[in-house]
Amino acid sequence: MRAFAFSLSHNASSADDLVQDAVVKAWDNFDKFQPGTNLRAWLFTILRNTYYSQHRKRRREVEDPEGMMAASMSQKPDHDGRLAMTDFREAFAQLTAEQREVLVLVGAEGFSYEEAADMCNCAVGTIKSRANRARKRLAELMHLDDDSELEMTDSATLAVVNGKPSV
Repeated sequence: MRAFAFSLSHNASSADDLVQDAVVKAWDNFDKFQPGTNLRAWLFTILRNTYYSQHRKRRREVEDPEGMMAASMSQKPDHDGRLAMTDFREAFAQLTAEQREVLVLVGAEGFSYEEAADMCNCAVGTIKSRANRARKRLAELMHLDDDSELEMTDSATLAVVNGKPSV
């Protein structure tokens, strides 16, 4: 069997693996062997079929030890972002005008608290307080807790919720 496996694979190590796989398959399926038939032919058929199955499988596979190919092919489903964005818009609409204003200025637009305070004609502490209350209320409306992970496709929305300026 090893010589036949070597003639198929042209590699001693692969031939040994092939023989082992064929013997395991034969052992697992020994109840399907029909007594009185040629056991050797049955084993060689299993070996041959195992080789061609592996060969077909390898032709479809791409080596990707670093995972770079897989990473470039994967894509987050678009509907997740749309659903999360819909939830966000509904929750955002329930905030007070002042809270929406400060979240847009500080979160989405990336202005500092001082710049937002100048634009709104109020103290920096007022802006910080409004932003904090608005973020908490938004998280409450969206049923998020501290451990929840918010995944949206819109970076500006993430910035508003996380309290970090968008890039």
